Amino acid sequence: MLVSNKEWIALRIHSFIIFILVCNFCSIKIMEVFDIRKNELPMNEDIRDKEIRLIDTDGSMLGVMHSKDAQKLANSKNLDLVKIVPKAVPPVCKIMDYGKCMFEQAKKEKEAKKNQIIISIKEVRVSAKIEEHDFDFKVKNAYKFLHDGSKVKVSIRFRGREMRYTKSGEEILAKFAEAVKDVGLIDKQPKLEGKNMVMILNPKKAAGIAT
Repeated sequence: MLVSNKEWIALRIHSFIIFILVCNFCSIKIMEVFDIRKNELPMNEDIRDKEIRLIDTDGSMLGVMHSKDAQKLANSKNLDLVKIVPKAVPPVCKIMDYGKCMFEQAKKEKEAKKNQIIISIKEVRVSAKIEEHDFDFKVKNAYKFLHDGSKVKVSIRFRGREMRYTKSGEEILAKFAEAVKDVGLIDKQPKLEGKNMVMILNPKKAAGIAT
């Protein structure tokens, strides 16, 4: 079957694209293996030191011995010899079930991450000349944020001549904190930062205080 020049070129381009994709895939897999390997502790045949300080499975110290003897002891228990303190002189190794140890560690990390409390920060902006209905609306939003467990950053931006009235800004923020005191506590007192006055409120839930 004869192939035209255009078909032949298209076929070559297609083959080249597949080749590039395969190379990229392989390089990614190699890097993944490298990263995993990099995070592992040296164990068994990877331990090249002549002498090591050995710890048994129960944590008892077996003292300094030849690494080959330590490996034989680990093998007799169907366990691994793992170098846990590589920079010690001599290096410290322990007899353990490395796979089981890594599994339990990953499980603990997953559980810790699951129980981790992440607190987000919401911002509520008010003006130095805020009207009562606007103030009530902003308080309502902040109340909801704090009740849901988020921190709240309340800020006032002073424009032009309003910088003369920073005292009134402090009074507004104090009034704001009072309005949400059932669900929030002042974490950072009102402070002037450039042309902004900022106050941080913490949710009482995060502080462990019953509301």
